[in-house]
Amino acid sequence: MEYLVELSGIRKSFGGVHALQGVDFALKPGEVHALLGENGAGKSTLMRVLGGEYVPEAGTVKVGGMQQQFRSPIDAIDRGIAIIHQEMALATDLTVAENIFLAELPATISWRVLRRRAKDLIASLGFDISPSAIVADLSVAHQQVVEIAKALSRNAGVMVFDEPTAVLSMRDAERLLGIIRTLRERGVGIIYISHRLDEVFRIADRITVMKDGASVATVQRGDVEIDDVIRMMVGRPLKALFGEDVPRQSGAEVLRIENLSDGKRIHGVSLAVRAGEIVGLGGLVGAGRTELVRMIFGAERAHSGEIYIRGEERTIRTPRDAVRAGIGLVPESRKEQGLILDFPIRVNATMSRLAPLVNALGFVRRSKEQATVETLASRLRIKAGSLNDPASSLSGGNQQKVVLAKWFHADGDLLIFDEPTRGVDVGAKTEIYSLIKSLAAEGRAVLVISSEHLELFGLCDRILVMREGELTGALEPSDYSEEKLLKLAMVQADPLTEAAAANRVG
Repeated sequence: MEYLVELSGIRKSFGGVHALQGVDFALKPGEVHALLGENGAGKSTLMRVLGGEYVPEAGTVKVGGMQQQFRSPIDAIDRGIAIIHQEMALATDLTVAENIFLAELPATISWRVLRRRAKDLIASLGFDISPSAIVADLSVAHQQVVEIAKALSRNAGVMVFDEPTAVLSMRDAERLLGIIRTLRERGVGIIYISHRLDEVFRIADRITVMKDGASVATVQRGDVEIDDVIRMMVGRPLKALFGEDVPRQSGAEVLRIENLSDGKRIHGVSLAVRAGEIVGLGGLVGAGRTELVRMIFGAERAHSGEIYIRGEERTIRTPRDAVRAGIGLVPESRKEQGLILDFPIRVNATMSRLAPLVNALGFVRRSKEQATVETLASRLRIKAGSLNDPASSLSGGNQQKVVLAKWFHADGDLLIFDEPTRGVDVGAKTEIYSLIKSLAAEGRAVLVISSEHLELFGLCDRILVMREGELTGALEPSDYSEEKLLKLAMVQADPLTEAAAANRVG
């Protein structure tokens, strides 16, 4: 069978770092071929070779059986290769039609014809998006549809999807997977990169695993389990993914909220979390989980209800009130809400609690700060050139560890994690899970929001599920299953069951 794409013996170095060490990869027509590996395994570098951004030092690139020597991304586009990046390359001030046919502008084509062609392309993907809409006004999911339509307008026969569902709701992710199935049926070859292994196992035909710049194996999806793939990626089985189990006991109640509402999205939520306990908060994106924890943290104002910390009612109107009450929040967006990217790592790691680091005049004692940050960096295994480097210089996993370091330093009683491993590779996930478990073992209460059900099942002592701003039930470990969680997330619950479930604290 003739391959759409054949990469053979690809080598690429940056300075003394061998990013690709003789990698082989092939894609068939009408195939979804998943490319997996930890961050730094070489996946993106390999795709940049295919996309014409990098010229390999050795090896060959064939498209449709013909050897290619791409010197720029335009060369790759001309040969029908399109890369759909997680951060989309759209002109957000232009219309949908203008973005789709940007390569043809300016042209002596009527706007009416341009809009009709755009509408037909989008309709072929099962969507109804106005060709005249400004891209900036579209949802992330619809912007992704525009990217795909743009690639199809150029007759792309090969599409690379790089973490395409990382920022999508579950419903939008399902629709995207539906588009990919449609493209596969048309004979388009799909290269699919994702850290969401459950998703990969639903959509992929074959899987190639990379590690340390080399291809480890290429397998048929039906011949392996998730456990096998994780072992290929990191050398350990699925059970080990969630870190070592640390002995811990459920202690006194740390957090209790009663009938908490914001008057808009959240309606009378009650729950409790004990010391030493890891409680999951499940549900679909948009169920109100983030809004609820932001109210607990004082980042959004509660309209009614009470918050109790260790049995004492607390008035929390701002994040400062929350920190004083012993609450920490690792937010969903670490770059926008968890870090000051241009500030040094050492500043980000200690900003939540400066009192132990300042002298009588209010100046930071550099020696004390340095010692504190070095201890935090060692415990959390933060990999950085220098602690004086800006947080922006770190990988996603290490940035998340710096956010964690901030709350380790704050030494609060309650830690809330909102999507703690989003965009983080498998190896860094294991380290973050171990840190979360160690916090609970030290007697802290932990509340975790995650859209990855496997993450909730592997990490949490019990899971509370939300739907449309209300708690609809709770799952104990013996009940953990995708079916049961989704039923609670998508089906209206009996109010009596809901109330009972919300107040179960284990």
